Amino acid sequence: MIEKTSFVLEKTVLVGIITKNQSKNVLDEYLDELSFLTLTAGGDVIKRFTQKMDSPDPKLFLGKGKMEELNSYIKSNDINSVIFDDELSPAQQLNIEKFLKCKIIDRTGLILDIFAQRAKTSYAKNQVELAQYQYILPRLKGLWTHLERQKGGIGMRGPGETEIETDRRIVRNKINLLKNKLVSIDKQMSTQRGNRGSLVRVSLVGYTNVGKSTLMNSLSKANVFAEDKLFATLDTTVRKVVVENMPFLLTDTVGFIRKLPTQLIDSFKSTLTEITEADLLIHVIDISHPNYQEHINSVNFILSEIESTQKPTLMVFNKTDKYYNEMEEIKDVFDIEYEDKSLEKLKSVLIKEYENKAYFISALNKSDINNLKKELYKKVREIHITRFPYNAFLYPDIN
Repeated sequence: MIEKTSFVLEKTVLVGIITKNQSKNVLDEYLDELSFLTLTAGGDVIKRFTQKMDSPDPKLFLGKGKMEELNSYIKSNDINSVIFDDELSPAQQLNIEKFLKCKIIDRTGLILDIFAQRAKTSYAKNQVELAQYQYILPRLKGLWTHLERQKGGIGMRGPGETEIETDRRIVRNKINLLKNKLVSIDKQMSTQRGNRGSLVRVSLVGYTNVGKSTLMNSLSKANVFAEDKLFATLDTTVRKVVVENMPFLLTDTVGFIRKLPTQLIDSFKSTLTEITEADLLIHVIDISHPNYQEHINSVNFILSEIESTQKPTLMVFNKTDKYYNEMEEIKDVFDIEYEDKSLEKLKSVLIKEYENKAYFISALNKSDINNLKKELYKKVREIHITRFPYNAFLYPDIN
């Protein structure tokens, strides 16, 4: 009889600070997201440690007293990893590891680790590996030297599993090799994009886990992998979609996130080319999330990084079904606030804010998808007719 094996989550604690630029409510939201990231990576959050301070301590990030408290908790509860919500400097990471004598991971390292888990194609794997080496390079000195790194776990995937004595010269050579490999693949992909013909290109963008892949499945009847986890898919998916009789290409891209590591933006620039070359963007937002506006700002920031903020964009607020469920829970506690938080009132505000370019759907239940399809048809037709005015009779205007 074969004995079943169970996956054991790593015991972790989270660390964040409250500053004049980051209130307790904002930090709580960040730590909620960090907790979700930790679960996605294979960790079980046991406790959170926070401290109010003007700025992070340049040596230990936290104050000495709070570090002593954290150290005591780690020893008495057999904690495997400590995960910091902000990116640590190489010196901070080294000092904290010496102080706590356990595995230290910052937000950047955690996101890189999740990307390493999620990368399936050789192209995505090469992009993630490049980002990991760029992250590791300044941290080679004493990086987790007290650990047997080959045992694996959160933050130990990809190049992190190599011998710790790998010197900077070898890492730099590896970075150059990966960059050259990606340039070669980029040329092939550019040729493929050029061979797609005259079809209008529409790209789905949005924060991670807002339902982009589910929406793509609804619009294209494709079977794109969708899961209620952060960064469920990293690989760009392109499908030919026909709405009414109008064909166009629909692209699903990697989800964005707050504090997205610079290394990932750089290494995934080629993947994000699908966005820069798109004719129309569909910005998908999880309207049920309490801080959806900050998600919008995070996505717009990354779009600005790749010079794509001026593209025509449809704002699609997804998960209206989940919003109703959330409001029912709020109603039980805050009867007075419930009316002000009604979806209908929020819709009217957002429609005005985005000048009638906001749409409200549930991709999962396929509710109100037809309204979005009608608008898509109008926008795609407009772009197509501008390029090929003699095709106007093929695609009639609809109200």
